[in-house]
Amino acid sequence: MENKHIILTRKIQLLLNSDDAAFRKDCFTKLYDWQWICFRAANYIFTHHYVQEQIKEFIYITDEVKVKLADIKKDEDGILTTSKANTTYQLLSKYFKGEIPMDFISCLNHTLVSNYNNERVAYWKGEKSLRNYKRDIPLPFSAKQLKFIPMEKGREYQLTLFQIPFRTYLGKDRTDKSVLLKRAIAGNLKISSCALKLDKGKIFLLASFQMDKEANQLDSSVIAEASLSLEFPITLKIGRSDYRIGSKEEFLHRRIALQNARRRLQIGSTFNRSGQGRKRKLKSVEAYKDHEKKYVDYKLHVYSRRLIDLCVKHQAATLLLINQEQKEEVAKEDEFLLRNWSYYGLKEKIEYKANKAGITLISE
Repeated sequence: MENKHIILTRKIQLLLNSDDAAFRKDCFTKLYDWQWICFRAANYIFTHHYVQEQIKEFIYITDEVKVKLADIKKDEDGILTTSKANTTYQLLSKYFKGEIPMDFISCLNHTLVSNYNNERVAYWKGEKSLRNYKRDIPLPFSAKQLKFIPMEKGREYQLTLFQIPFRTYLGKDRTDKSVLLKRAIAGNLKISSCALKLDKGKIFLLASFQMDKEANQLDSSVIAEASLSLEFPITLKIGRSDYRIGSKEEFLHRRIALQNARRRLQIGSTFNRSGQGRKRKLKSVEAYKDHEKKYVDYKLHVYSRRLIDLCVKHQAATLLLINQEQKEEVAKEDEFLLRNWSYYGLKEKIEYKANKAGITLISE
């Protein structure tokens, strides 16, 4: 059965809603402590479930040892005292209860056990290595904890999470974050999952909104054919209509200019005035750190948006990417293409926008 919903994830900055410097410091300390616990807990979960799966592969254990991963209360041949999914929750509860709100642990366990079960066959075949989580892992929690209260001035909201007061910071918000929040508060949208992300002293709320797909009038007999290339980022054919979206000169000129500018700054940083060591010398280089990434991300959004708009205009229900897999293999061998053309990024954005518009995407 076709899924009629789509999940939109938005990154919303949060500020601590207090002017007390000591209280703010304590809150940050608490949040980073919780993040450290989630980092350890995530690796515990994957390690324990992997070991459980591999018990029967330990050839040095006698044949009399029971290896059926089931609750002994429900199956007399089982070796577990609880359900398989609950084993790691009990373990983490024993280690961390009282040190972190258990809502974090419950959501983390539920999500990671689901991820493990989806990938367990690949682990067993040796096609995939076991996941290893890093220290900057987001802190997942249930959506029922979110209760936004509009602030008296402006369009910001305040909320309290685990006894820590926050307020949103949307800034100028040229995206749809403010609209999505208003619809969620009014009950027109459902927030399916959420997490706290700590990044360089800033706090972000990762909120996933569940919404219906766009109700576009599409014709199943109309098929759009698109080709991705460096010469023309997207070439589209729908019936008798042909479109070229973007060009090599338009896309690469700015990107290469940003690369060269950063390279010049790196060379010149040797002669920059010091004062705070490496940080002061590389200050100008760091300013250019994300310029290229942001530029490419913006252009790919523009190209993919234009493509989907044309498909909707012509009522194309199916979008076919021609020779895409072959081009991706060629790009892996070409250093210039691999560095300067974002096949995967553009394909992901097209897939996301096509799904949102109700268009079936086929890649060949």
